[in-house]
Amino acid sequence: MKGIAIVAILLAVIASPAVNASPADSTHAVNPDTIITVDSTNLRFSPSTITIEEGDAVRFFWDGQILPHNAVDDNETFDSGDTKTDEDYRFVFVQGLNGTFEYYCEPHRSLGMVGQIIVNPAPAVMENNTTEEPVIEVED
Repeated sequence: MKGIAIVAILLAVIASPAVNASPADSTHAVNPDTIITVDSTNLRFSPSTITIEEGDAVRFFWDGQILPHNAVDDNETFDSGDTKTDEDYRFVFVQGLNGTFEYYCEPHRSLGMVGQIIVNPAPAVMENNTTEEPVIEVED
């Protein structure tokens, strides 16, 4: 009887970490949006260059602008649409979408209203593919 109790306790201790493990533990952490402020006074994006990872989002923040602006990527990866004065634009750089993205405000490009987003590949996720069960030997 004592041997069965010991085996039960050992099994409970061994199994408990597996019960508490979560698939989220091995995935890419979700970062909050990176904010790029659209500055109507100086006709600039601030910051003008950012570095993020695949899976991250960028939000272009229009803050009560006097002049209408937009954000357009040279390669047409993203485009905030028609120029606006008060509507934010958000874009997510999904897995596989990495590299350097040059963007601009269409009406103010010639005045230097340009920016750059550098998207690095997401870090590789290490998976534990162990399928072996632990062996417990009990002597009577």
